[in-house]
Amino acid sequence: VLVVANLMAMFIQYHSAKLGLVTHRSLPEIMGERLPRRARLGMWAQAEIIAAATDLAEVIGGAIALQLLFDLPLLVGALIIGAVSIVLLIFQKKNQWFEGLVIGLLLVICIGFLAGLAIAPPDPADVAAGLIPRLEGKDSILLAASMLGATVMPHAIYLHSSLTKQRFPDLEIPHVLAGTRADIAVALSIAGLVNIGLLVLAGSALYGVDGTETISGAHAAIASHLGPLAGVLFAVGLLASGLASTSVGAYAGSEIMDGLLHIKVPLLVRRLVTLIPALVIIACGVDPTMALVVSQALLSLGIPFAIIPLFRYAGSRDVMGQFAAKPWSMAVGWTLAALVIALNLALVVLPLL
Repeated sequence: VLVVANLMAMFIQYHSAKLGLVTHRSLPEIMGERLPRRARLGMWAQAEIIAAATDLAEVIGGAIALQLLFDLPLLVGALIIGAVSIVLLIFQKKNQWFEGLVIGLLLVICIGFLAGLAIAPPDPADVAAGLIPRLEGKDSILLAASMLGATVMPHAIYLHSSLTKQRFPDLEIPHVLAGTRADIAVALSIAGLVNIGLLVLAGSALYGVDGTETISGAHAAIASHLGPLAGVLFAVGLLASGLASTSVGAYAGSEIMDGLLHIKVPLLVRRLVTLIPALVIIACGVDPTMALVVSQALLSLGIPFAIIPLFRYAGSRDVMGQFAAKPWSMAVGWTLAALVIALNLALVVLPLL
């Protein structure tokens, strides 16, 4: 699931970036111009839910990490993560510093999450066997959808087109597109390596260990079986992951609201608002690991609402001119959309049977 989802993410994110580079408009802006009012409101409502789910994951993940490292209550940890994210939003205005900080956090994530593989290397044959597609029960559907949502990330599809629309105005588009393809391939390959590495570590070193159905239980198992240092590195990686992705939901939500509703809301205000659902869920005592899984499954449900308009406009000569996607690209895009819709239908329908 992770390998296929990562390849899907590369293909989809490239077309999102291409849309922004060619048209100098984001996907939400183009949708806002071309969709009727009711459709715009509906797309905005579902996109806001997706942005809230994004924030929920980063805040809860960071809060769990602080609990593992410093034994802080989850609600206190969530408040700290929220405060730090607001500081980072202010800090982001100094682009060079911010990009350097994010790159540093990504390095910490790689080390923290993959250190266990160096301590207990898996059997390559077993890893290869994991590439054979199979599902085991309804729970596998939920986990598959969660992995897909966390990898493809609909909010990132909206945001990527926005981030690229103003870049490289003086360069020829074919040259920029070639560089963009390489950037996306490298970035998502690293992200995929981390995700796959975590899954392989769980399967090779923690299989059959009691308590690993929660993040805190997995951390305890890692520390017990691979050593305290591996446990600390895992928690630090989890914290860095939450901080590196912090405020992505706020950025995405801001672009979506601006493009679909033509309303601008300050990022700091949006950040404060999107913190509320995460704080409420933690305060209500909901199991944080299950909340993370469900939030990522919600992202999977939001993918078709992002990629169907994306490929519709990416293949349109009216929108893209000579850079409209080729027929084979469109065939791949619509096939991916159909596969995601089928998985989401299974996710929704199977529990009812």
